[in-house]
Amino acid sequence: MMNRIVPHPGLSLLLVLMWVVMVNDLTFGTLFLGIVFGLAVPIFTAPWWPERPAVRFAPALGYLAIVAWDIVIANFHVAAIILFKPNRNLRPAWLTIPLELTTPEAITVFAGTISLTPGTVSVDVSACGNYLLVHALHAPDPAAEVAKAKQRYEARLKEIFR
Repeated sequence: MMNRIVPHPGLSLLLVLMWVVMVNDLTFGTLFLGIVFGLAVPIFTAPWWPERPAVRFAPALGYLAIVAWDIVIANFHVAAIILFKPNRNLRPAWLTIPLELTTPEAITVFAGTISLTPGTVSVDVSACGNYLLVHALHAPDPAAEVAKAKQRYEARLKEIFR
């Protein structure tokens, strides 16, 4: 019964929070309308969400902390590259990362994580869904960068999306 009323609780909560942020007012009316949207949108879009991935939230919080830390460190790293490394010393590279992740949600989070980290951008997922194409601003050892992404992010995402 609860799944019919709130088919996607995380999405409902996110919609309520986004509504309050967009309206920029925390009153009863704003919160009530946010709750109405937060309940109505997932109910009406439920047919397009046939399967929800099982998400483990404890490892997800650790993952978010690691990603936030990596974003901060990567910002300093990219700033140092831009300020102190001549362009001729840069080693940009196209990285092909073989994926062990199988769900579209996990692959999307992985690709988004890579794009959020300064100096790298996810470009494409192969048609078969087994490879992720990434461009790196500076990757003197492409194999090491692939191994680092798989170990640091993909292994944790496999624990989150079981």
